[in-house]
Amino acid sequence: MPLRIYNTLSRDKEIFTPITEGHVGMYVCGPTVYSDVHLGNCRTFISFDIIYRYLRYLGYKVRYVRNITDAGHLEGDRDEGDDKFSKIARLQKLEPMEIVQKYTLGFHHVMQLLNNLPPSIEPTATGHISEQIEITRQIIANGYAYEINGTVYFDVEKYNKEQPYGILTNRRMEDLLEGTRELGGQDEKRGRLDFALWIKAKPEHLMQWPSPWGMGFPGWHIECSAMSEKYLGKKFDIHGGGMDLAATHHTNEIAQSQACYHTSPANYWMHTNMLTVNGTRMSKSLGNGFLPEELFTGNHPLLEKAYAPMTVRFFMLQTHYRSTLDFSNEALQASEKGFKRLWDAYEVLKQFTAGENKAANDTELDSKVNKLIGEFDEFMNDDFNTAKVLGSMFELVPVINSMKDGIIKTDAIAATTLALLQLKFKAYLEDVFGLKNEAANNKTLNSVMNLLIEIRKEAKAKRDFVTSDMIRNQLALAGINLKDEKGGEMSWEIN
Repeated sequence: MPLRIYNTLSRDKEIFTPITEGHVGMYVCGPTVYSDVHLGNCRTFISFDIIYRYLRYLGYKVRYVRNITDAGHLEGDRDEGDDKFSKIARLQKLEPMEIVQKYTLGFHHVMQLLNNLPPSIEPTATGHISEQIEITRQIIANGYAYEINGTVYFDVEKYNKEQPYGILTNRRMEDLLEGTRELGGQDEKRGRLDFALWIKAKPEHLMQWPSPWGMGFPGWHIECSAMSEKYLGKKFDIHGGGMDLAATHHTNEIAQSQACYHTSPANYWMHTNMLTVNGTRMSKSLGNGFLPEELFTGNHPLLEKAYAPMTVRFFMLQTHYRSTLDFSNEALQASEKGFKRLWDAYEVLKQFTAGENKAANDTELDSKVNKLIGEFDEFMNDDFNTAKVLGSMFELVPVINSMKDGIIKTDAIAATTLALLQLKFKAYLEDVFGLKNEAANNKTLNSVMNLLIEIRKEAKAKRDFVTSDMIRNQLALAGINLKDEKGGEMSWEIN
């Protein structure tokens, strides 16, 4: 079945056709590392991690490029104010690269906790100054940019006469101009929508480089055009990011690349939707914004408890990436229970051994199971609908649990069906969705629990029920449920 993805550029679902057969080039706008990564970033990067994983699952060889913005991000969106890196460095009396290093390491740590795969290439803006200067020179040579007092601006109105500047968001030039203020007497730009490709640095600016136009630093938008071309070519397959980037950053990227290379950079533009908290848009000013570490520790006034990284990841998978995602304690706690229920079923499923029965003893059940398994790929091929895939998986959980309890015999379905069920659950939960059993991966906790289980077994063998019950009760108070199984064995789970 063909893979269909929603293309922001066409505002429709399109059948995905890579530029080079068997290969996919994907560029995702990465973090600006002057502060901690926020939860909205995490949603975007988890969404594209899933897309990256699924494309590889389909057999594509994927070059996934995710940049790091470590220069050129001004305080204002209209080329106003100071560079945030320099400003923070001066306030904290640090080198700008100390700021960059601190927050880059923090970003990588959060991505690892959320089990995101690293990209194929992670270029930085400061590592590609020469490429940004060269693309700026070419845009000037092609007649779409001009230099004033050491700063180079992109001429939006001239470009719009030949190419629709607002094509990505489907907005006309007149509408865009209505949303901007008139140029003041001190403003040197020719047009209200013109944006800086290269910015003249003040003498005290901490991050500046030599250029044909004097000492300066690149504008924010030019880095992505330069780096995507360097690693993926003038035309590549997928460009992604949060929906907040579409109106300005990605719109300017398209204009820059079109003006320089006479082609739009990507065939498919994909955008993740915003996060809300209890139905209200997440923002620092409202005090309802969460940092990932606050979610993992529970250290936030709006949180009732801490939530594990896999709970957060699972929570995000339950909503389609283009839909608004609303955070609440109730929703996160429901996700915690849902993830545990699904993973417990997966652990049970792994223990089943397929018999030699080629035919199913219950053909109706066998047909139902095969249909639900087939929906995994069907729903992912429909614009990566993880929410619907999880819905089908949860429909299979009662079947798996009934097999465990002996209500349904394992030979009710064909051996090939059981093998396929085991294969697909592993492929989706671990490889595509990137989920893992955090408790099982904690070797220290496993070792402690194994020791306590052995002590309790010895206590029960000696009929020392006081010790046996004390171990079980103390573990329950700590949030660990110790269960007695058949044959004297014991199992445990975190509540």
